[in-house]
Amino acid sequence: MPVTQTLDADVLRRQDPELADVLLGELTRQSTTLQLSAAENFTSRAVLTALGSPLANKYAEGYPGARHHGGCEIADVAERLAVDRATALFGAEHANVQSHSGSSAVLAAYAALLRPGDTVLALGLPYGGHLTHGSPSNFSGRWFDFIGYGVDTESGLIDYDQLRVLARTHRPKAIVCGSICYPRHIDYALFREVADEVGAYLIADAAHPIGLVAGGAAPNPVPYADVVCATTHKVLRGPRGGMILCGSELAQRVDRAVFPFTQGGAQMHTIAAKAVAFGEAATPAFAEYAQRVVVNARVLAEALAAEGLSITTGGTDTHLLVADPAPLGVDGRTARGRLNAAGLVLDTCALPHGDRGLRLGTAALTTQGMGETEMARIAVLLAGVLRDGPAAQQARQEVQELAEGFPPYPD
Repeated sequence: MPVTQTLDADVLRRQDPELADVLLGELTRQSTTLQLSAAENFTSRAVLTALGSPLANKYAEGYPGARHHGGCEIADVAERLAVDRATALFGAEHANVQSHSGSSAVLAAYAALLRPGDTVLALGLPYGGHLTHGSPSNFSGRWFDFIGYGVDTESGLIDYDQLRVLARTHRPKAIVCGSICYPRHIDYALFREVADEVGAYLIADAAHPIGLVAGGAAPNPVPYADVVCATTHKVLRGPRGGMILCGSELAQRVDRAVFPFTQGGAQMHTIAAKAVAFGEAATPAFAEYAQRVVVNARVLAEALAAEGLSITTGGTDTHLLVADPAPLGVDGRTARGRLNAAGLVLDTCALPHGDRGLRLGTAALTTQGMGETEMARIAVLLAGVLRDGPAAQQARQEVQELAEGFPPYPD
């Protein structure tokens, strides 16, 4: 099937040629640049098909068997399928698949367990905490009293001793574990131990590692956390959206926190696409993919270190890594701009010592079929651009040739 059929290009061209050009332009961008963002991936055609299905037309406020609109019989089947697949995939007693995003999933988790003014312990934003982990510009920082634990400035690893001391001192109502740029596995058992010691709920924000969990390439937080929040994109390769996993004793509180407290109608086309992704993630092929994602990330980290970049924590256990470009004479924001001009698309993130580093991920590249040879080549290209800004134009051609050799949606 031609790539453009994924977008029903002929229909778009006839009805809205201006928007057709926009969408096809984005497809071209994705197909001619390298997506190194740790938060992005390429869904399957089946996921895209579900997103564009007639379920996009259905209003289904409520839950299966208890909707506020008629004609939800098929929608109920789709949501039950997504829930059943999610609980089986992650070994959870309950799953809510209606959250529109990872942030809305975290909002619902807080709404289910906390009250405004409660104290919450989470990874500080300067060390990789998410906006929903206490940013003053976010609902979390405005409604709750967040205390931030940190990482060791030398190793970059979570300071578990500090975590325990802060928990004993502040006696939080909840402890949040999770990060947008922590490249190592989190010790969920230790977090559970600390939470139990001070009588706190444990909330795992597993937006980044949940796809690796599905593929058996990362520890599962479900047996340890009271509530697990996650996204369904990133490594999981599903549609952009969120989900919540919990035990049966919290199921009703979580469901009510999603609807009617924080959201209205469920996006049934997205829920159907989540069901597709959960089904794909339960296959041996996905488990193999998850392992390759991690191998590629480790190879990329080693190759970048060999090129002179400083790698936070000395490497990675996951799909992402954090590199400091300062040894090559450039700061993180400048580096991102140079690399983007060369077609190497990535993000910046906080470094333990206060500067900005580069956050890279291998999920999308691995979906495209790239392996260790390509990771080494990308590291050389990346370092070359950072050393010599004007070299970006020359590197752009090589990046495009590499990207086009591994199309995300091959014919």
